[in-house]
Amino acid sequence: MRTAVVILNWNTRDYLMRYLPPLLSSVGEDAFVVVADNASTDGSAEAVREHFPSVRLLRFDRNYGFTGGYNRAFEAVCGLPEASGMEYFVLINSDIEVTPGWLSPLVEWMDGHPDCAACGPKLHSCQDRDSFEYAGAAGGFLDRFGYPFCRGRVLKRVEKDQGQYDTPADVFWATGACLMVRRDDFLREGGLDDRFFAHMEEIDLCWRLQLEGRRVCTVPRSLVYHLGGGTLPNDSPWKLKLNYRNNLLMLSNNLAKTYALEYSGRHTPRKAASAACSRASRTIFLRMLLDCCSALVYLLSGKAGCFKAVIQAHREYRALVRRPGAEMVADYAASHPGVKAPKLYDRWIVPLALTKGNRIFAYLRNTL
Repeated sequence: MRTAVVILNWNTRDYLMRYLPPLLSSVGEDAFVVVADNASTDGSAEAVREHFPSVRLLRFDRNYGFTGGYNRAFEAVCGLPEASGMEYFVLINSDIEVTPGWLSPLVEWMDGHPDCAACGPKLHSCQDRDSFEYAGAAGGFLDRFGYPFCRGRVLKRVEKDQGQYDTPADVFWATGACLMVRRDDFLREGGLDDRFFAHMEEIDLCWRLQLEGRRVCTVPRSLVYHLGGGTLPNDSPWKLKLNYRNNLLMLSNNLAKTYALEYSGRHTPRKAASAACSRASRTIFLRMLLDCCSALVYLLSGKAGCFKAVIQAHREYRALVRRPGAEMVADYAASHPGVKAPKLYDRWIVPLALTKGNRIFAYLRNTL
């Protein structure tokens, strides 16, 4: 079978019971479905075994998070008999409602574009079905300081889908809520970064794939609906901490290499790397200052838990960071001639979105 569709589950039994039946009926004969369970305690694994015997069930001894869970799941999937001809992995949340025929356009796109390493569908909201959903909408981008936004979603504002993004397009990232990745590319990159645990890990992976000269695309012929907040509520301080911490880890992983590619046409790899590392350090420092401003706003708004989450995120970032040195970046630049630098949006999206309001979407469609 060519495609493994893998749901990573942690205590979402009700979602599995609701969304697995349409998923199973939609995948066709060239794909198989796996549920990888992160040591759930709500009877999820037992329900899958009882009600969905055709589903491959993997059970882990503890909760390894999104990153560790999927890395272990895909390692196990590669060893299954039905995976001998497998070309594609699909990461899909347990709170995703698929539509008939959602998988075929993704496979067809990847088949027809061998330079594409990952792609995703349009993501609509389960609650407001004509609107894009926060987690990924119609494909994502990053601004100059690493703030993510999407075609169809900027900050907390979302658009109605009126066909404005119905053309396939290259994007900076596609959401991990439903993401197809070419098996060879995923394995070559070493999978997801285990340090992240959850949140931002798919953006980091998409960025690393582009640093290898690969493309990330959105395929709007494919549509799925996302409930959102299935594992962590949106107002969770822990979720906030993960987002702030992992955003800094993502910048540390990728910024210097990205800048080095920008400079490599004008400088030697060593000089490009030195300039890139200095610039990356400045950008990350500025991002941390912006984070501190956010923390102060939380504190003044009476959200002490959110304030503490940002402070803890910075503390954990300093403990986990493995920033590449100039020599490593120089080696990277020298070994990747001709690779185009992944393109960050050159403005800061936050004040831009606040000043333009609902006009931000039309503005971005004209400038991205």
